[in-house]
Amino acid sequence: MADTKSFGLSAIAQIAVNTHDLERAIGFYRDTLGMKHLFTVPPHMAFFDCAGIRLMLSLPEKPEFDHPSSVLYFKVDNIQQATQTLTDRGVQFEEQPLFVANMGTYDLWLASFRDSENNLLALMSEVAH
Repeated sequence: MADTKSFGLSAIAQIAVNTHDLERAIGFYRDTLGMKHLFTVPPHMAFFDCAGIRLMLSLPEKPEFDHPSSVLYFKVDNIQQATQTLTDRGVQFEEQPLFVANMGTYDLWLASFRDSENNLLALMSEVAH
C-alpha cells in the first residue's frame, strides 16, 4: 500500500485557459506571443508548450465553466525588452513593467496585459542585483 502521508501534489502538467474564438486565440498565443504550438483538436482545443508544461486553450464545455482564467505569469529574463517586443506585435499592456519588491538577491518586476480572449496575463522578471 502506498504511503498516503507522504503524498503531495507538486508538478503542473497542464493549464487550461478559456477561449471564445479558438482560431483567434491560437493566432495570439502562436503569432503574437511566439509560443510553440503543439497540436489542435478541432473544433474545441489547442495545445502549446510552456517549457514542458502544456497550455490548453479550449472553448468552455458548459456555461458554468465560462469564466476568465487564473493569471498566468510568464517568466522572462529582460522584462523591458519582452514588453517592447510584445508591444511591437500589438499587445496592449494594462500595466507597464513595474518594480514590485527587493527580494534580497534580486528585484521582482511585473507587467500585465490581456490576451485575445480578455484573460489577464503577466510577465515576471527576477533582476539580479
